[in-house]
Formats: sequence, C-alpha cells, structure tokens
Amino acid sequence: MATPSFEERFDAHVADAMVRTNNEATAGLPHYLGVVFDEMRPGVLEATMHVPPAVITQFGSMHGGAMAGFVDHVMGCVLYPLMKKGQWAATTEFKLNYLAAIRGGDLKATATVLSLTKRTAVVRVDVKTGDRLACVAQGTLLITDLA
Repeated sequence: MATPSFEERFDAHVADAMVRTNNEATAGLPHYLGVVFDEMRPGVLEATMHVPPAVITQFGSMHGGAMAGFVDHVMGCVLYPLMKKGQWAATTEFKLNYLAAIRGGDLKATATVLSLTKRTAVVRVDVKTGDRLACVAQGTLLITDLA
C-alpha cells in the first residue's frame, strides 16, 4: 500500500518550530526520555532517543511504558505540520507490538501518517535499535479545534 502524499498540506514553518521546541524542551516526558526530532517531512517524522538508565527495569530491559511514551509523542507530533492552525491532535487509541527487548543504546522511530481526514488520523510508528525492528505501533488520533 502506498503512503499518501501530504506535500500540499505540509507547513515547513510549523515543522521547523516543532523540531526546535521539542529539541530545546527543558521539561516534560519527551525531555525526560531525551527524544530528539531529527527530521520532519510531509507525513513523516524521524526521531531518536538514547535509552536512559532510569527506564531500565530490574530485569535489565527498557520498560514498555517508556517505549509507549516515545511512540505516543512522535505519533501525535507528526500531524501538526499537516493540520490547520488552531487544531490539536489527541491519541484516542494505539497498539504496540514489542518485538525485541531493549537493553540500552539508541532507538530510532519513524512515524508515518497513513490516513488523515478533517477529524481523525491513523499513524504508524516503527522503532528500530540498529538494524533490528524493536516495536511497531499504530494509532488513531482525534483532531479537534482548540477554540
């Protein structure tokens, strides 16, 4: 299945602002996890995260909730350069498949918008550690006006 094209809806200024504000954040879960936005392009967000020792469980692997936080963050943020100004995206549901235990190191997430209507979006996120697929996720987000 081909990924839809979102070039005509993509606002590069919003994308640049999203990258800048995410990467300069000094608080919140993305800051705590160390999420860095590497690139935003129409319908795609690539982000990285170095797994902090604080999210490694007593069993030696990354806590699934930390992975879910990483996924949920990139899943929502990929939409902002495509939405109208004054809109907000809220995750209504998502499913994660954990495919490999993460014991540390770096993660790379690629969020891809599969579908976008006036009120909903479906986004897929693939998370890799090196060349190994560690997690796949898909979610539905509600798009609503702030005012």
